[in-house]
Amino acid sequence: MKPDVKFWAEHGAMLLKHARHTARLHQQQLAEGSGTSRTTLSAYEHGRKSPTLETAGRILDAAGFRLALEPKVEFAGSVPSCLPRLPVSAALGIVAHGGRVYDLADREQRREAYAALLSEGRPQDVLDHVDGVLLVELWEDLDLPAPVRTAWAPLIERAKRGD
Repeated sequence: MKPDVKFWAEHGAMLLKHARHTARLHQQQLAEGSGTSRTTLSAYEHGRKSPTLETAGRILDAAGFRLALEPKVEFAGSVPSCLPRLPVSAALGIVAHGGRVYDLADREQRREAYAALLSEGRPQDVLDHVDGVLLVELWEDLDLPAPVRTAWAPLIERAKRGD
């Protein structure tokens, strides 16, 4: 698999800028806190330069974040390669699908939403609204068409075993 250098240059720049804005820091403050210059930080944030992994980690750390590794989710048909974990605000948020609005904080509404999303949703809908742990917990209670249950069952079983 060929790495997409342009993708990482653009997204790395956005990541650093987002971390700084979330931390409510000016470039100068973050640069000083991370041991780099403001002009170099600006170049990283605009994608003109790429920091080493160590430098990116130091900048993110100074902004109150840490660099983490998470699995890449790919889809075979409508089933992901692994079960994504969502931020709490998304996992228990509100989702509109198929003309209905579901409150994912309510277990019954989450059960209905997950059944609809797994049966009719696009891959992006699954990534945005289905939390892997909550899906496994609901699995036996989901009313799914047999082909959908069959397609998803191996992934759910792997998750239960901790594979």
